[in-house]
Amino acid sequence: MSESWKLTARAPKRVVQAALLAHDDIEEWDPELVIAGRELAEERPEDWVLEGWYPRKPGKDQIGALAKLFADDQPDISIERLEDEDWVALSQQGAEPIRAGPFYVRTPAHEPDPDAMNFLIPAALAFGTGQHQTTTGCLEMLARLKRSGLRVRDAADIGTGTGLLGFATLALWPRARITASDIDPVCAPVIEENARLNAIQLGAKPGMMTMVIADGMNDPLIEVRAPYDLLVANILAGPLIDLARDFAAAVQRGGSLVLSGLLAGEQEGKVRRAYRRAGFRLVERMQRDDWAILWLRRRANGR
Repeated sequence: MSESWKLTARAPKRVVQAALLAHDDIEEWDPELVIAGRELAEERPEDWVLEGWYPRKPGKDQIGALAKLFADDQPDISIERLEDEDWVALSQQGAEPIRAGPFYVRTPAHEPDPDAMNFLIPAALAFGTGQHQTTTGCLEMLARLKRSGLRVRDAADIGTGTGLLGFATLALWPRARITASDIDPVCAPVIEENARLNAIQLGAKPGMMTMVIADGMNDPLIEVRAPYDLLVANILAGPLIDLARDFAAAVQRGGSLVLSGLLAGEQEGKVRRAYRRAGFRLVERMQRDDWAILWLRRRANGR
């Protein structure tokens, strides 16, 4: 194996989770710097670490990029050389399988569960491996929508990251046509590889998923495929508020919207007010740690 290095920053759970979300909002990220967050030990659930792996000695650019994720809560960042190791495999250490409703999300280090809907999602540059509570919560909420009897023919996953939520939507509604988008171009090859690993067909027909790179809803394909029966967006509170009217225009009357990436409390209140003004009502809410997951439905009269 070639030379590789690890960067480590220890911080409280809330700080590391905020850093991971900040990473998700960065359009340009060094594609060779892979990051992941985890708790240090099961008996210390509030003590977390953010780790980064790089195939050569990191310089000020890599250290600075990691430091900027923490905003005002700057931890010390240590670096160490890893001898004769597979640095991509190391980036998946601590990424235990995730169970969320009927889903089982794993890395290549773990075997599939024969009694679950399995997804193989390697550690990657894109956000949304199932390790974060917002992604897990969205998976659970999608399963609730399915149990409620919701029928989906056209769905959109905005800010798809690894493609996981789009894959899960297709698994629950196998005849649906899925449109997945992300603002970050690095997601395109990640999703193509993840689709191959999970036998997901990419294409334009029912039972397939199409991936586009787009800022919000700003793409001709996203527009022409509307209105959607279901739209999922696991991004951040600010963009969710900004996109409220665009989502209202894209979701059919009576259609469903699943939102996450927002903290319970003030952020949730602002998001819910924005969507109430845009013509949605709350159907169900769940909370995972400090994160809220919302199921909204567009009112039949549009207001």
